[in-house]
Formats: sequence, structure tokens, C-alpha cells
Amino acid sequence: MAKITAADVNKLRKATGAGMMDCKKALVEAEGDFDAAISILRKKGQKIAEKRADRDSSEGAVVAKINDDNTKGVVVSLNCETDFVAKNDSYVDMANKMGDIAINTNSKEEFLAADFDGMTVAEKLIEQTGVIGEKIEIGGFEVLEAPFVGSYVHGNKIGALVGLSKEIDNAAEVAKNVSMQVASMGATTLSYKDFDADFVASETDARIAAIEKENIELGRLGKTQKNVPQYISMSQLTPEVMAKAEEDIKAELKAEGKPEKIWDKIVPGKVERFVADNTTLDHEKALLDQRFIMDDSKNVAQYVASQGDADVVAFKRVTLG
Repeated sequence: MAKITAADVNKLRKATGAGMMDCKKALVEAEGDFDAAISILRKKGQKIAEKRADRDSSEGAVVAKINDDNTKGVVVSLNCETDFVAKNDSYVDMANKMGDIAINTNSKEEFLAADFDGMTVAEKLIEQTGVIGEKIEIGGFEVLEAPFVGSYVHGNKIGALVGLSKEIDNAAEVAKNVSMQVASMGATTLSYKDFDADFVASETDARIAAIEKENIELGRLGKTQKNVPQYISMSQLTPEVMAKAEEDIKAELKAEGKPEKIWDKIVPGKVERFVADNTTLDHEKALLDQRFIMDDSKNVAQYVASQGDADVVAFKRVTLG
């Protein structure tokens, strides 16, 4: 049997990240054969992976990478079971290395088959499951290509990518700021114009029903009841609806005895309030229609327009859990 030296053990540790005792045992079992020892550690990882397949892997690290010319970005989550492992520097380093590999792929499947120090990414995950003793897997994986791509990662927990229609002088800042918006607010679509009519109708019914149910309880308690919106999206505010809203506002002003000569100063503000009250779905789910987190006096579309002639064309978001 070949003599197992400290240098052999350290070489295997460096290659796999496994502990000293695990590496020594694997080398002994493999009779000093380096490749066979790696195979042994990988098989150990496979067994642990099978045993822990049903475990929740909602912790981990999210990384975002952008290519050299800022035309492609990728955001990936390397998931594990505990926050203790997720915060380990070596684990975060591994997640970053996987991000560097991912930027050169175009799908999760291609990424898992890509090379990671002589093995595939999928094999590396199995190996690290054996090394760490927890379920390790790729959770979210998103790729975005555009004329200019920026990114933002919040606390290794949420990552976002934003694509702009062109590169402008401050493209990096704009893309990062909007990526922060995506990470923070979790939009599901770019604009209210992208909403499906059936989805909007279903959401409207559900939200009205929820408010009406809550108002029953508020009424029972003698508390002020909430306003039930007629609409929840700009997609419902047709020219006819807006014309009727303005007529109603003027009728209210007349009933209140407000002089008609000052209506022009009052009506625009009330119309704006009507729109705000009846577009809650847009504010929650449509990125460009959300209030901008860094200046809530404008929405995201208005912020982007104020920075140059680029538009937001796409976004991606990956979060743990």
C-alpha cells in the first residue's frame, strides 16, 4: 500500500474542500490513488444527497455576474440548509466561482454540465454535499441579455438584473438603482400594459372581496371602514372611465358649493388621486409603475426617463426561500 503523506492529504483537501480526516480516509481506501479518492468523496456526497433530498434548502448565497461589455448578466443562488453554512466565507467564495462559470452559459442545464475544476458543476454540488454534510443545490438561475445590463445583490439573499435599451453616460448607476428596486419591491412584470385581462379581472374580484370582508369586521368594531376601489390597474382606466371620474369630481365640487372658476385648480389633483387609488395592482406588480424607492415623488419610468433616453427592457430576480 502506498504511503499517505500530509502533502497528499493537503492536495486532496485543496481540490475538494473536504476535511483532513475525510481526505485521509479516502486516500487510504483508494490506496493513495488521487482520482479514486475524489471518486470516493463524491460517492459519499451522493449518499448524503440522497438521504437529505427532502430537506429544505432555503438558505444560501445569491450572486450576480456581468460580462466584460455589460451586455449579459446572470444571477444564481447556491442553496444550503442552514444560515451557519451560508455565511461561511468559503461557501460564499464557491458561490462566486459558480457565478463566474454561469456567466458563460445560457441555461441552468448548460451551467450544471459546465466544468468546475475537472468535474461538472452538478458533480461539484454532490461533492460539496458530502464535504459540508448539508443539501447543496442550485436554486434560482436567471440570464438576461440587453444592450446594457446592470445588477444588484442585497445581503447575499436577493439578486436582480436590469437591462437597458442602450448604454448612456450613467447607465451603470441607472441599471443598479433599478436593480435595487427590483430586489426590494419584487415586481412580476415590466408594465401594467403586460397584464392579462383575465388576471386583472380575477385580482380585482379577489381584492374587492377581501376588503369587503375586512370592512364587516371593522364595522362590527365601530372602526372606519376601508374604501373599496372600483379598479386596480391603469389597464382598466379607459378614456370613458376617466371622463366619468372627472364628471363625478365636478359634481362633488358643485355639491360642496365650490365656485366653478376654481375647479380647474382642483380637478387635476383629484383626478391624480383617483388614478393612484385605483391602480394598486400596478404599484405592486409592474416595475415601471411602482413608486421609485429612492424618490417616491416619481415612479420608476419617470426616474429612468429623467436620466437619459434609455428604457428598461427587461429584468430578472432571484431570491432564497
